[in-house]
Amino acid sequence: MPYSIVLVDDHKIMRDGIKAILERTGEFNVVGEADNGMEAVRVCTQVHPDLVLMDIGLPGLNGAEATRELLRHIPALKVVILSMYDDDQMVVAAIRAGARAFVLKKASDNDLLDALRTVAKGGSYLSPQVSDKLLRRIQQGDITPEPPFPALETLSPRELQVMRLVAEGRTSKEVAELLGLGLQTVRSYRKSLMKKLGVKNVAALTQIALAAGLTPLPKRRLEGA
Repeated sequence: MPYSIVLVDDHKIMRDGIKAILERTGEFNVVGEADNGMEAVRVCTQVHPDLVLMDIGLPGLNGAEATRELLRHIPALKVVILSMYDDDQMVVAAIRAGARAFVLKKASDNDLLDALRTVAKGGSYLSPQVSDKLLRRIQQGDITPEPPFPALETLSPRELQVMRLVAEGRTSKEVAELLGLGLQTVRSYRKSLMKKLGVKNVAALTQIALAAGLTPLPKRRLEGA
């Protein structure tokens, strides 16, 4: 029986390419797709796949946050993270969230398939570019990512989600829809975020999110540039 798998990436062309690779093997059956973290949670809780192949850089919930949320609903789920970069903090965040593998997007088809097969059988996998020494340090808990702003440590996972979406240029209504929250609840989160971080407007909140690497440059700012 092939392993059932859900693909999560905000670029359809990437999902289509990976799907073609997987289907050629006959070992994996793509049972769902999602283009953001919240959608990944919704799809996976419906279809309960064996595996999830998830991009780390997702809008809304990033790959690590989505992994943590997925495993809260489906503890036995095996998550493989994809990333453009081998950044230490990304690797640590993904593994600590519960991901079983961290694969670079520049990996070969065979490397990706090896990762999925290994994880499907209960193992763990890091792309060759991520050293064995780093893996040992992650497993032993020797690496502690240092946030650039100490106040970020006081934020709850939900507050971080709201902050990331606000920094992406989302309106309170859009944030409410993406996270399944009430509009007034989102406004309360925004007010709480500003108070905890000592800022008075969304622009300052966005600057902190950008400096901390929580979000890329907001799309709306790029479009208006």
